[in-house]
Amino acid sequence: MAELAIECVDCVPERHGASPTLLFRLRVRELTGQRIHAIALRCQMRFEPARRAYTDDEAALLRDVFGERSRWGDTQQPMQFALASTVVPGFDGSVEVEVAVPVSYDLEVATGKYLHALAGPPVPMVMLFSGTVFGVSGGGFAVEPVPWHLEARYGLPVTVWRDLMDAYFPAGGWLRLHRATLDKLLAYKADKGLATWDDVMTELVTA
Repeated sequence: MAELAIECVDCVPERHGASPTLLFRLRVRELTGQRIHAIALRCQMRFEPARRAYTDDEAALLRDVFGERSRWGDTQQPMQFALASTVVPGFDGSVEVEVAVPVSYDLEVATGKYLHALAGPPVPMVMLFSGTVFGVSGGGFAVEPVPWHLEARYGLPVTVWRDLMDAYFPAGGWLRLHRATLDKLLAYKADKGLATWDDVMTELVTA
């Protein structure tokens, strides 16, 4: 039976994708010397916010996610970030593969709010693996599941996420509004003769 170990060694922005995408590089090892023909690998990625310290500025922006600091012991639960899959090619010993993870700057999504609020230290993550291993057993072909206990931990640099968003939405972000609210904002923008949506929001927040 194959014995696998997986670690995440890097994460970089996809610079030329159709939509914002992070590329996680995984190093997959087989520890018994068995030849692996291929692995159909699935990966569930979760943030572990309770494993990170936060500044007062970060905490102020995170009230919409976790509430006041006094409640964080109860509210800072693991957050589902992504489900991704890839095919690991055949290898002896070890191999490195990239896992593409599309991401969003939608501030209606909890992970979007969370990442937007952060600066400084990396985001603690856990990657939980499943899937199917195609290998060799007794001179024949073997098919077995990826063990459910197989996981990896990684610290996602906040700068990587910000660099990705700056590449696709330079100095910008996104908010979803009800159509009726958008119609009122359009009328307000026209009535006031304001040039940009930033001008509209700045005037409303200042008022």
